[in-house]
Amino acid sequence: MPHLFSYGTLQKEQVQLETFGRILQGKKDALSGYKLRMLEITDPEVLRKSGQKYHPVLEFSGNDQDEVGGVLFEVTEAEILQADEYEVDDYKRIEAIFKSGEKGFIYVGV
Repeated sequence: MPHLFSYGTLQKEQVQLETFGRILQGKKDALSGYKLRMLEITDPEVLRKSGQKYHPVLEFSGNDQDEVGGVLFEVTEAEILQADEYEVDDYKRIEAIFKSGEKGFIYVGV
């Protein structure tokens, strides 16, 4: 089963229910070599679901001292595509390895 790392609004139960139709199961994890910056969201559907105008976005720093905490969720292949729809065009999905050694998908800024 694929994993999806959330460091922002996908951790909100309301966003999970509206995006996936269920509450996701996951565990805390962290990603080294990245930092967060804030991105202004203009997509009305994403704004409605999240209730937030600014969302965090991962930015590669290459510095192992930089670390972003979040939750590594278990999702289905179909839910990965639903997450792609939720994340606006300012994000792209890539694969990463987390501090736990698990592999999963992250959304980074384009």
